[in-house]
Amino acid sequence: MAPNATIFKAVLHLADVDRHYYEDHTVTLARHPSETDERMMVRLLAFARHAHDALSFGRGLSSEDEPALWQKDLTGLIELWIEVGLPDDRAVRQACGRAKQVCVYTYGGRAADQWWKQQEAALDRLNNLTVLNLSPEGSRALAGLAQRQMDLHCTIQDGQVLIGDGTHAAQIELTTWKAAVTDR
Repeated sequence: MAPNATIFKAVLHLADVDRHYYEDHTVTLARHPSETDERMMVRLLAFARHAHDALSFGRGLSSEDEPALWQKDLTGLIELWIEVGLPDDRAVRQACGRAKQVCVYTYGGRAADQWWKQQEAALDRLNNLTVLNLSPEGSRALAGLAQRQMDLHCTIQDGQVLIGDGTHAAQIELTTWKAAVTDR
C-alpha cells in the first residue's frame, strides 16, 4: 500500500449475467495521493467486470512492475493483467509477455482517443490484448459514486454495466477498441 494513501472500502454486490457470476465482494482500495476518484472507480469497475477469488489489486501507481489489478494461478503464473488509464505501449507489450491475458481500460475522452491513435499500430499485433474505452460521461458518473465507505450494487448484462449506491447510479458502456484473439 502506498504511503499516505487514502483508504476506501467497498462492498460490491455483483450480478454478472454475462458470466453467470453472482457474488458479494468486500474490497479495500488504496488511492494514491496522485490518483483521482475517477481512476480509482475505473479500477473498481475493472474488478467488477473480471471478479474472481484470485483477482487482486496491485500496488498500481506506486509500482511500475505491477498492474492496477491482476489474477495469478496457484503456481504464481499471471493469468490476467489489467491496466487502467493510458499506459505506455512498452509497458503494455511487457505485460503481454508476462500474462496470459491483458486488458487495458482507457478513459478521459479526447486524451484517450489521441492515445489510441498513437498506440493502435504498435498494439494491434498483441494477440492477448483487449483495449476497452469508457465514455467521459460514464467515468465521471463512476467518480460521483466514490465515498470512503461504499455499498454498491453492480449488474453486468449484454456488455453493459449498471452500478449504483441506492441513491445514484452510473450506466457504463464500454467500447472495444481491440479484442484479444481468444475473445473473438
